[in-house]
Amino acid sequence: MEHGQQHPVSLYLKIWGLLFVLSACSYLVDYFHVQGALRWTLIMTFMLYKAALIVSIFMHLAWERLALACAILVPPLCLLVLISLMAYEADYIHTARGTYFTAPAVETGGQAQRP
Repeated sequence: MEHGQQHPVSLYLKIWGLLFVLSACSYLVDYFHVQGALRWTLIMTFMLYKAALIVSIFMHLAWERLALACAILVPPLCLLVLISLMAYEADYIHTARGTYFTAPAVETGGQAQRP
């Protein structure tokens, strides 16, 4: 794009309509009482699509140079990797504590009881 060139209003209206459709789909997930992992997968997918549209079109990242796009997108991606590593470690610690720090069962008359 040339410097100072404006984008057509129809582009913004199409993106606004697509954001509306994605928001409606996200609402329908709750309306139809989708449960479990499918619910969270759908909600997160719709959320990521909406965020990508907003960042690329309304924040003009789709027309920026690669260096600026990487400067904006790489730090949040690094944070997501670090958060997932911490969640994995927390799950391991929780499991290890349950394995090694539980009180042993005490035998009393043929039945095992916890102190």
